[in-house]
Amino acid sequence: MTRSLIRTAALCILLSVVLAHNGAHAQVGDNASRPVRVLYGFSPGSDIAARFITETIAERTGQPTVFENVAGAAGNIAADQLARAEPNGHTLGILTGANIVLRPLLHQSVPYEPLKALIPISLLWRFPALLVVGPETKAKDFSELIERARRAPGELTFAHLGAGSVTHLTGELLKITADIDIRGVPYRSVSALISDIISGRVDMAFIPPSTAIPLANQGQVRALATTSGSRSPSTPNLPTIAEMGYPGFEVAIWFGAFAPANTPQPVVNRIGTLLRDILATPKVRERLLQLGIEPIGGTQAEFMQTILDEKKLWSNLVEKAGIKPIE
Repeated sequence: MTRSLIRTAALCILLSVVLAHNGAHAQVGDNASRPVRVLYGFSPGSDIAARFITETIAERTGQPTVFENVAGAAGNIAADQLARAEPNGHTLGILTGANIVLRPLLHQSVPYEPLKALIPISLLWRFPALLVVGPETKAKDFSELIERARRAPGELTFAHLGAGSVTHLTGELLKITADIDIRGVPYRSVSALISDIISGRVDMAFIPPSTAIPLANQGQVRALATTSGSRSPSTPNLPTIAEMGYPGFEVAIWFGAFAPANTPQPVVNRIGTLLRDILATPKVRERLLQLGIEPIGGTQAEFMQTILDEKKLWSNLVEKAGIKPIE
């Protein structure tokens, strides 16, 4: 065999190894030809980031990928479906803290222990809530709102998405931290909540930046503060509650990727690597930041620590606020 043929053969072998290596890292599940289902526990309209990540997975892997809105019970129906799915990496869930942390903490009866039935893969993104009021609410800023609440205990109301939701617990955290009495009003949908904020039927609510920023730009609501630990790049002129005199006040809503229990660790590792690569891409990061969302993409161990930290935060709040378990 000539040297030229030897070099050509060596290059072909090297190329095949590289392609196989890249394909292994890009593949989702244990069969590259099988479709991937991505379950998301909320209705269309709140799923822009989740759909974008799912579409990017399909682009990277070339696998058929199906995005499913499995709305209801604050995402718990999607979590239930994921827990029952075959553990082969072909069904993933984009879930949030309500499904993993709050459900066992606040409900008397749950069908399973989330961290035993589900495997955390990677924290995908997080975002603070923005405290918004209606355009007619008589408080020009956060300090004035708190002062008004102190002058009239029990008069002001805050809208939330049901007992035990993050929007509810954030309001309870504000009550304890600022030593005020404001009344929670539950809603079944974001659209109904927003409508009543705009009309003035309720005074305030904690809502995501992706919803709050466009409404504020249109003059339909006024944003007074953010629950982030430091000022958010998407709202640099908006003060944090922490800097307004309540140090340590920080709430972030997060979404992460999960797989059913017993999914093989090599499959979990491969999916985690793919997601971290996707979230490190400038195009993806820019798109998420435009939505007021901070892309994360950390390791499995870092994600687990986030979950444990949140458990501690909400457990302490539930005890201090005397919140009773939901039947």
